[in-house]
Amino acid sequence: MTIAAPVSTQYEAVIGLETHCQLSTQTKIFSGSSTHFDAPPNTNIDPVCMGLPGVLPVLNEKVLEYAVKAGLALNCEIATYSKFDRKQYFYPDLPKNYQISQYDLPIAKNGWLEIEIVDEDGSATRKRIGITRAHMEEDAGKLVHAGSDRLSGSAYSLVDYNRTGVALIEIVSEPDMRSGQEAAEYAQELRRIVRYLGISDGNMQEGSLRCDVNISVRPVGQEQFGVKVEIKNMNSFSAIARAIDYEIDRQITAIEAGEAIVQETRLWEEGSQRTISMRTKEGSSDYRYFPEPDLGPIEVSAFQLEEWKSELPELPAAKRHRYETELGLSPYDTRVLTEDRQVAEYFEATVESGGDTKQAANWIMGDITAYLKNEKLNITEIALSPRDLAELIGLIDSKTISGKIAKDLLPQLLSEGGSPKKLVESKGLTQISDTGELEKIIDELLAAHPQEVEQFRNGKTKLKGFFVGQVMKRTSGRADPKLTNQLLEPKLKG
Repeated sequence: MTIAAPVSTQYEAVIGLETHCQLSTQTKIFSGSSTHFDAPPNTNIDPVCMGLPGVLPVLNEKVLEYAVKAGLALNCEIATYSKFDRKQYFYPDLPKNYQISQYDLPIAKNGWLEIEIVDEDGSATRKRIGITRAHMEEDAGKLVHAGSDRLSGSAYSLVDYNRTGVALIEIVSEPDMRSGQEAAEYAQELRRIVRYLGISDGNMQEGSLRCDVNISVRPVGQEQFGVKVEIKNMNSFSAIARAIDYEIDRQITAIEAGEAIVQETRLWEEGSQRTISMRTKEGSSDYRYFPEPDLGPIEVSAFQLEEWKSELPELPAAKRHRYETELGLSPYDTRVLTEDRQVAEYFEATVESGGDTKQAANWIMGDITAYLKNEKLNITEIALSPRDLAELIGLIDSKTISGKIAKDLLPQLLSEGGSPKKLVESKGLTQISDTGELEKIIDELLAAHPQEVEQFRNGKTKLKGFFVGQVMKRTSGRADPKLTNQLLEPKLKG
């Protein structure tokens, strides 16, 4: 089907996400097997996760702690009493032929998170997305299809049960999103939250964060939902946005052509940039849920709840608001600085050490981030401490060194650390801010280049940059740039 380019303004999309987040526990949810990602196939398994006769599951208490913390961070009501259920379905990646999950009594419900979209003009648009529920469950295994990325078209399939029994929380949103951009931002904010909590690495490439999108379209103004289609197989936030935008167009085009939308599960094909039909969608009745007989009910005490609540860090949205209102940073700056908790903590420590807020933000977002990407490091692995970055910024503010000298020194400071002030003194790089000394250098320079001076006075004003560069060359970059320009301008004009 050929999809028309623009989305019709007569329709609106209704979008909700079901997100499976793998928890960063050392062992599985109901057994002691390792959760290490890169283990050889079928080595992180045991009788419990394989469903062998005569074994019983035991809940990993860390899973409960992480699930409650996630619920609190998502502003949910935490259930003091909940239970596990069996979800029945038959597929080769599920050795027990059922999955232990939660059905009618989830650990958390009725929450929300705030998304923020930075517009082209730098302003931020905020929207609250409802959270229907968050519940604990075990993961299934992984099928590897030979010769294809799915069962259809493969010569044979292999199954790896290492992931079976790994702890998950499934977070179900309300259908509050209306575009691919909003859905992608929701998924990113969810990942920021679980990373800040330290309960998941949120790595989509490794399957630690997997999003299924439910999407329908309806005429603008209609309250009743359209027929819902689920989309799977999206391994990046940009893929989520592109898959949704494609599916919106596909459904509108079909409706306007008089075709019925079928409730089904579709796959996103990255190569062809389209969704394709996978299977008709199951309903909850198809799974024949019933209470898990091998696990008792879960009770969260008031003491546990308060203890876990006290351990929550300041979350990304709260940091963004504080950086804007208290530090005066732009929505773009706050978004970049709060993307990673360790970067945010480094920035805050730099400011607390006396570094100018905006300069600290610029150094971290610019040269330091570029160094981290080039060296494949995170910010905790550099030798330059926040206190020393604040000292470097102070040297620029006091005009002891220029910004260029600071940039030249930065690689050594990042790799070796140490006091920037002492490094400047040892290298003799103190900035020249003496008017008499600079005037002498400028006079000698103009006398040595009479032809260029004449060309400048005849209208070739771009030559000013040549003279500034020559001053910097003669002073090894130590000349105060601002003062140099102030002294040079009248002398050039004669």
